[in-house]
Amino acid sequence: MSSNNEQSNYIENQPTEMSGINVPRHVAVIMDGNGRWAQERGLKRMEGHIAGVESLRTTIKEARKSGVQYLTVYAFSTENWGRPSEEVNGLMSLFCKCLEQESEELNKQGVKLTFIGQRDQLDDEIRQSMEKSEKLTETNNTLNLIIAFNYSARCELTSATKKIAQLLASGKIDVEQINDQLIEQNLYTFDIPDPDLIIRTSGECRLSNFLLWQAAYAEFYFTSVLWPDFDQKCWKQAMENFSQRKRRFGLVEPKL
Repeated sequence: MSSNNEQSNYIENQPTEMSGINVPRHVAVIMDGNGRWAQERGLKRMEGHIAGVESLRTTIKEARKSGVQYLTVYAFSTENWGRPSEEVNGLMSLFCKCLEQESEELNKQGVKLTFIGQRDQLDDEIRQSMEKSEKLTETNNTLNLIIAFNYSARCELTSATKKIAQLLASGKIDVEQINDQLIEQNLYTFDIPDPDLIIRTSGECRLSNFLLWQAAYAEFYFTSVLWPDFDQKCWKQAMENFSQRKRRFGLVEPKL
């Protein structure tokens, strides 16, 4: 059986049409393959991450040109802390440097920056940079860029569950009020629509703890291209592939 919420999503989440191609409202990207890209070239893994920044610039540009309203990128997972300390430290440094260098330009382009994930585990410098970028771009509306940093979908769901449990324990809600909408209101993405399309590069075909709740009705596009090689052509191929999908959200496709 389909819920009223699913029927509402079918209406609200329909992509816009641009130049004959249906454009997803929200695209999420698992930017995978930086390390392998570097290793194939005899470079250090950090060189792959640095090269991946250019692919992100390209993706942001193409998302804006395509008419995508929300772009979420998986930048650093909670599991990534388990990588060698040299790489983790390099990623933190690269993240801060990119925020410092890119925020002003993104602001000029009308891009709004939002970060999702666990901030309490991050250094003060990183948290302050994130807050500064969010404040700078908070009124922009050409593209909503959501960066999942120190993010885990399981942690997100656990956090939402704890918040709801506190509401229940305090008597502010009763158990019958716990539903899909209440859970969504307590996620990091409470004011962001679910992704229509999730892209993963490098040939891997899994979510890797990314947007588990939000991905319930997302379309998936997997490509063997490593993230630093993901360019304008790759983006257009993903958009064309999405445009051919028939999305029903558990319902029957409406008659025209």
